[in-house]
Amino acid sequence: MKKSLSTTIGILTAGAVLAAGVGVAHADGIQREQVRIDFGKGWVTKAELTYPSSAKGRLPLVIFLHGSGHNDMNQTLPDGRGATFPPLVRAATQEGFATLRFNKRGVTDIGPVESTDQNQLLPEHPYEQIQLDAASVVRFAARSSKVDPSRIFLLGHSEGTNVAANLAATPQKFGIPKPAGVVEMGVVGLPVKQLLTFQIYGRVLVQLHDEFDVDGDGQLTATEVTDGLVGQPPEMAALLAPKTDKNHDGRIAIDTEAGAVLRELTHIDDYPNLPDLDPYTISYATDIARFPTVSQALPKFSGPVLMLNGENDLQTPARAAIVADAAVAAAGNKDHKIVIYPGMAHTMNITPKFQPVFGEPDKQVITEIQGWLKAHRVRSQ
Repeated sequence: MKKSLSTTIGILTAGAVLAAGVGVAHADGIQREQVRIDFGKGWVTKAELTYPSSAKGRLPLVIFLHGSGHNDMNQTLPDGRGATFPPLVRAATQEGFATLRFNKRGVTDIGPVESTDQNQLLPEHPYEQIQLDAASVVRFAARSSKVDPSRIFLLGHSEGTNVAANLAATPQKFGIPKPAGVVEMGVVGLPVKQLLTFQIYGRVLVQLHDEFDVDGDGQLTATEVTDGLVGQPPEMAALLAPKTDKNHDGRIAIDTEAGAVLRELTHIDDYPNLPDLDPYTISYATDIARFPTVSQALPKFSGPVLMLNGENDLQTPARAAIVADAAVAAAGNKDHKIVIYPGMAHTMNITPKFQPVFGEPDKQVITEIQGWLKAHRVRSQ
C-alpha cells in the first residue's frame, strides 16, 4: 500500500546517526567527521560534517543540496573536471561555518559510485523522495552538538534550488527548523516542462538565431548556414539540409522551417515521453512537476535569499532566476539578492555558451557566497 506524504515523513523523522567518526583535523584548518544518516526505506547514506578546527560551541551550518542525477557528496563533475561543493566548503569554513554534505540515495561513495539496488536508485516518486531525504539531513544536522539548529543555511545547485525552496517554504511540513537563509545556484525558477523543452528543443533555435543568423532577420541564407556549420556536430547539418527549406525560397526560416523539422526530430510534442529520455528521467520529470518551482515556493520564505545564475546557462536560463527573484521581492522579502554572471554556464564556470564544458565554480561565485555567508553569520547571531 502506498504511504501518504505525512506517513513517510513520520518514518523518516526517526532517522539518526548510525555511526559517527572522530573529527580528523587537516592542514587546511578543517575538522572532518565522517557520519551516516538514515534516510529510511533501507538506505543509510554516507555524509561528511566539517567545521573549523578551532571552533567552539554550536556553529552556523551550510547544507549542500545537489543537482539532478545520482550525485555524490562533492557533486563530482564528469571527465575529471573537479567537483562543485569542495571549494564552497572551504569558503564557508573560513567564515566560521560548519558544513554538511551527503551522498544521494543510491550512491555509495565518491565517484559517484552507484549501488546495484535499483529500488534505491529508482524510487517510485523520485523527486518527492529527494525532498524527504534532504529533510532527513536537516533533522540530523539540527540534532548535532556542533550545530546551532536556528542557523542552518541551505545551499542548492540546480535541482537543489528547488529542494531548498520547497523545504524553506514549508519547514513544518518536513519536520525541520526554519532555515536561516537560502543560497541558489542555477535557479529552477520555471516549470520543468518549460526547462526541458528549452534544453531539448529551444536551445537549438536560440543558437541558430545567435550564432548563425548574422543579419538578424530570422532567416538563414545558404552562406549563413555554411558559415554557421563550421565546428558544429553533424546533427546540425542534418537539421539544416536543403529539404528544410519547405517554400524553396533559398532561405531557411529559423522558427517555422527549422523549428518544424526540429520538433519532428526531437518529438518534443510527445513530452515527457521523448525517445532520448530514459524511463527514470520521464518519471522524475512527471514527479517534480507536482511540486512548486522556486518562483512559487520561495516567496513563502521570509529569510535571506541569494540567487546566482550564469548568463550562458542553457539548463536553467538566467530568465528563470530573474523571475524567481522578482517573485521573492513581490512577496515583501527585503533581504534578497540576485547576480547574473556573464560568460558562465550551469556549473557556474566560464565556458562557451553552446558547447559548455563542466567546471568548478568560478572564483567570483565563491567570493560572492563567502561574503554573503559572512554578512549573514553576524546577523543571525
